[in-house]
Amino acid sequence: MTGRTFGILSPFVGGDYYGAIIAGINDAAVAGGDRVMAVQTLDPGSHSADRSGLPAFHRPLAWRHLAGLALLPGAVAADYAEKAREAGLPVVDVAQEGAGAAVLADNRSGVRDAVAHLIGHGHERIAFAGYLAHHDLRERHEGYREAMLAHGLTPVLYESGDNHESGGEQVAEALLHQALLHQAPLHQTPLREAPLREARGDEARGGSGMPVTAIVVGTDRNAIGLINRLAAAGLSLPRDMAVVGFDDIADAAYLKPALSTVRQPLDQIGSMVYQRLCSFASGQVDRVSTVFVPRESCGCPGRGLPVSEPHTRALFGEVQYLQSTLNIQYELGIALLGAEAADPRSLEWLGLTPAVAGCLGLWDPSSPEEQEPGQRPSDNLALVGDYRASVGAPDRRVPVDAFPPPELFAAADGPAGDIVLIAPVRSRARDWGMLAAVGRIQSTTPPGREMMNHSGSLLAKALDYQVTMAALREQEERLRTAALRDHLTGLPNRLLLEDRLTQAGLRATRDPDYRFAVLLLDLNGFKAVNDTLGHAAGDQLLIKVAGRLTRLLRRTDTVARLGGDEFVVLIGGVNGTDGHETVRKAIQTTLAEPFTIDGKEVTVGVSIGVAVSADGATDPDRLLREADAAMYREKSRR
Repeated sequence: MTGRTFGILSPFVGGDYYGAIIAGINDAAVAGGDRVMAVQTLDPGSHSADRSGLPAFHRPLAWRHLAGLALLPGAVAADYAEKAREAGLPVVDVAQEGAGAAVLADNRSGVRDAVAHLIGHGHERIAFAGYLAHHDLRERHEGYREAMLAHGLTPVLYESGDNHESGGEQVAEALLHQALLHQAPLHQTPLREAPLREARGDEARGGSGMPVTAIVVGTDRNAIGLINRLAAAGLSLPRDMAVVGFDDIADAAYLKPALSTVRQPLDQIGSMVYQRLCSFASGQVDRVSTVFVPRESCGCPGRGLPVSEPHTRALFGEVQYLQSTLNIQYELGIALLGAEAADPRSLEWLGLTPAVAGCLGLWDPSSPEEQEPGQRPSDNLALVGDYRASVGAPDRRVPVDAFPPPELFAAADGPAGDIVLIAPVRSRARDWGMLAAVGRIQSTTPPGREMMNHSGSLLAKALDYQVTMAALREQEERLRTAALRDHLTGLPNRLLLEDRLTQAGLRATRDPDYRFAVLLLDLNGFKAVNDTLGHAAGDQLLIKVAGRLTRLLRRTDTVARLGGDEFVVLIGGVNGTDGHETVRKAIQTTLAEPFTIDGKEVTVGVSIGVAVSADGATDPDRLLREADAAMYREKSRR
């Protein structure tokens, strides 16, 4: 493909909201001979865009490849868009107004129609519930408020706290609490929206004692959470409460009662975004019409989803798809975090997913900017993983504005409709880099449940685990060394010597022709060095003695320090009863040579006691005692 590439920044790169808009932009771009790439700006593993807050996404990712940027709500801060515009990129805001062009749904009209429809059913106490932190939701609330005031009714607002089922459950709890206490709504509209008059009571309607008889909810997922909680409390919908949602997600028609909603044509919004990117006009705002869809939850009987074979097959297909997604996510967890997990950087695990290609870029460790955890990494990515993309990993370095490399885009140019999807690889401990994959847009799952969000999170945890295990192995080796080695000289200590003596004894027991010798060494004159030059000089002398002994002996022999100025030498494969004599004389000769300590020449001697395994005498403790006794006899003679 030789067309243009447009970037989409979104909190998530899938789901029935963000994914549906991305799919609409992609379909229009492919039809126009262009391509898109979608970038997740939230940390991987994030559960909710509402609760996670505005992502700290600041790098000019892929700007070198792009002909324009589409920014979905909650993706980046305003200064990111400004920097992109300064770099010459057309920027289109989606479902939010910005300094450039914008494409929005006509949120007000659809909600006004919904309120008018509820009033037509006889409702007068109608509330609105939503998460007003978002521009779209504020517009929907304004449409509700306009309709209520136009009919002389009192607007009532409930804050949901988020756009998901949990927010709807929160609203339901508030309604149930008020019904229990028979009091006014907790959140009346602000003073500047003072009601024209008090809401007319119609307590007889439904007999539930609820503070309102109908509610318009800012999103379908809010509405689903509210309906489920009210139904669990024993209310009958829509008799006790009429409910209208917004978005018309796939789940809405399958609910019982089927959810009345305002359809937001996300595919048309996506198509309009692509058109605006192609014919950019700064400051232009395009609005896409919304349509109220009456179903059973507002009180329109017989408006549920018709039970037919095509619908049943479609529903079964969705169930199969979700089951497949769950299976893949389970297998990913095993592949990346299981006991037999391979190196996650290799991206072999990506073959478990529907992705057709991918690459992994980690922030370049050669940069001094990433010496400490928590510091800002460099702006270069080292390509360390490659899955069917031929991007030149693991030796290639790519600037962040050129990631992902062009080879990955080429893998997305086939007829299957795949696009490049990018997710950060970041954990609480470390910002690792970026994962890019070529695959299908998952536009039917709830936001945040798509494969890229899951994969980025698991990959970050796998990389963290690698680092943790390496540190643990290093610590284990340090502890092992501390337990088996003399802290001053680094020689084996008594514990390790005893093990090697035991092994030598066992071999001598198995092989009568095998002999080993134990030489116990005690330095002569060491106390004088300590007394005249100090303990630090004595320590230096011990270290130098250990070094000479180690260099003198074979690698198969053992020299250990028992403590103080006592050393033990274990020699294997001794020939005859005096085969050790050559080694003993060599030790005496090498230790008799002067040592230089702090610029001063120091001379010491050595007394050596020897015991040799022979005639069945292979007990290590006995041989060590014999060598000790022999050493003291020689020391006495001196």
